[in-house]
Amino acid sequence: MKKLVVYYFRTENTKFVAEKIAEKLDADLSKVIDKKKREGKLNFLTAGYASIREKLTEIKVSKPIEEYEFIIVGTPVWAGKITPAIRKFLITNDVSDKLVAFFVTLDGDKPEKSLKNMKETATPKLLIGELAITKALERQEETEEQVIDWCNQIQKSLI
Repeated sequence: MKKLVVYYFRTENTKFVAEKIAEKLDADLSKVIDKKKREGKLNFLTAGYASIREKLTEIKVSKPIEEYEFIIVGTPVWAGKITPAIRKFLITNDVSDKLVAFFVTLDGDKPEKSLKNMKETATPKLLIGELAITKALERQEETEEQVIDWCNQIQKSLI
């Protein structure tokens, strides 16, 4: 089964988790690139506002999803919501015939709303897993353990 980890990142937390998941599941990686500038403090604030308002943005995806059966989608949580880039990805890519899993990275402690938001935005054939990682880079060892445990559960459900 061909697997793809699709992710957007502004800081390195989500990228770190995406790479660990791809390594463990032997999956390809695909970056979602937001064409809007998101670096810097002012852009950080406008990005949070765009997430709260569930705005979309122009994106570029490094790999198309059509040839993959299993798609893992990851995003940081901004102001309790998914990023505009991943929202756009989920709206514009049909996953109704795919197995799907979601992961989020965050600094806070309430990922439920963002994971629910991902499920409502996409319509996967079957959602087989969700993962939330808090402060991924600050707690690298714990993050790696969480990713390994989650990937092991995912692999069991794929059998």
